[in-house]
Amino acid sequence: MIEPRPTPSPAADVTVVVASRNRREDLLDSLPRHEAPVILVDNGSTDDTVAAVRAAHPEVTVMPLGRNLAARARTLGAARAGTPFVAFADDDSWWAPGDLARAVAIMQAHPRLAVLNARILVGPEERLDPVCAEMARSPLPRGNLPGPALLGFVACAALVRTEAFEQVGGFDPVIRFPGEEERLALDLATADWTMAYVDEVTIHHHPSPRRDAPVRRQAGIWRSRLLTATMRLPAAEVAGLVVDAARSGRPGLTGLARALPDVPAALRRRRPVPQRVRADLRLLAGEPV
Repeated sequence: MIEPRPTPSPAADVTVVVASRNRREDLLDSLPRHEAPVILVDNGSTDDTVAAVRAAHPEVTVMPLGRNLAARARTLGAARAGTPFVAFADDDSWWAPGDLARAVAIMQAHPRLAVLNARILVGPEERLDPVCAEMARSPLPRGNLPGPALLGFVACAALVRTEAFEQVGGFDPVIRFPGEEERLALDLATADWTMAYVDEVTIHHHPSPRRDAPVRRQAGIWRSRLLTATMRLPAAEVAGLVVDAARSGRPGLTGLARALPDVPAALRRRRPVPQRVRADLRLLAGEPV
């Protein structure tokens, strides 16, 4: 007879940080599912989120912001947490029972692991998110990591080591959202931290119906890609990405227009990644190394 795998108790050295804006009903449903202390950073909601969460879940620490800081809100939440590890979740995602503590144990066993990306199951039907299949096929050398090596991650399914996260500045005010993970991942790799996909721990993601339209979201991703490239990639690649955006149609052109006002701020933060990180990027892109 096979004994069931014991479920670890909730870890005392991890905090769940949720950044949200105008998703009151999603939060009221998802917040009770977390198995660690929760910090909710509210990005200037106008739907009475703060009052509703404080009334329904007084155990949750609420950080109301006066305006929408997008992904930067997670950085503020992580600073408030004061724990060695921070689990990021969206207002429509949560870690499977027992898996947050299990993920912390894995991180503790791998002291240079900065980010553990969990398996993502989408919706009540628990479909595997296609990005997980991509991460599982990562061609990067695995070494002694607990799963395939990564050079990127999905924020709503990530457990991060606070030391590493803060060393590289967390999520910055330039990139915002979506696509905010890329610059952070490049800086972690530059600082010799590692990232891994571990499919033995799971995040449940039930996408909120109140999401950006696909074209708007794609434009946001183009904006983030362009600004991240401006900050971290060689000039020739930035120029090539601008051409790609212009040729991609409406989302790329909109993303390019949205990126232009933030180019000066991106240039002030420009620190191109070293050749070894560039080599990993080429490997992921299927280019000769």
